[in-house]
Amino acid sequence: MAQAKDENFPVASHVLSPRHRRHLLAVYGFARLVDDIGDEAEGDRLAQLDAVEADVRRIYDHRDPDLAVLRPLRATVDEVALPPDPLIALIEANRQDQRVRRYKTYEDLVGYCRLSADPVGRIVLYVFGKADDRRFVWSDRICTALQIVEHLQDVAEDLGKDRIYLPTEDMARFGVAEDDLREPTAGPHLRKLVAFEAGRADNLLRAGLPLIDSLHGRERLAVAGFVAGGRAALSAIAAADHDVLGRRPRPGKAGLLRELVRVLARKR
Repeated sequence: MAQAKDENFPVASHVLSPRHRRHLLAVYGFARLVDDIGDEAEGDRLAQLDAVEADVRRIYDHRDPDLAVLRPLRATVDEVALPPDPLIALIEANRQDQRVRRYKTYEDLVGYCRLSADPVGRIVLYVFGKADDRRFVWSDRICTALQIVEHLQDVAEDLGKDRIYLPTEDMARFGVAEDDLREPTAGPHLRKLVAFEAGRADNLLRAGLPLIDSLHGRERLAVAGFVAGGRAALSAIAAADHDVLGRRPRPGKAGLLRELVRVLARKR
């Protein structure tokens, strides 16, 4: 839980009401557990993920889960009418991480984001009491964009886990080989590829902006903060001349605030 304040989705942000923070922290405990199993657990990760899914199913059977970190989730499920689908999708994303190490096409990568990222935004909308099909479309675009941005920031780290989230057909198109990702700094071909994928993420963020306009008060400010974080990260990547290998491009607080102001002040 101590990690929550540092996440791309700032679930512990005091912008949110205490009730919203309580529910999002309950979901965060689940999501952090699932991600840690998928990335770091010793032994049979798939079996451990199966055990977590069984515990989630207990909640929907109106029983307390065995894992202590999941127990606050039961109240959240009941109070915000959260369906099981987004929770199960996050588990499935981590199952996929055990089986799939490369993505051939951009469409394949977006399919992964539908499991690993889009459910997070949908959960947030349920917590806000603003879940509907129209908002889901906008939220999915924002969340997919944020996932792509994170993949761009983490190229070197992901490669250390034998995972590459740059589509292989795009790598071939730009003349980038896997060995290029092992260099201490990015070469010109990789920089062009990163710029191309960053442009896709930026377009998705823009396409999701109507979600902000559909919300009010703290909820609007929180979602604007998510979008501003993605835009600030893209600016940091551009400022590094799209070299994502030398060091992880991260936005500073000034950059985040600047983007937040721009998002909120834009004409609807």
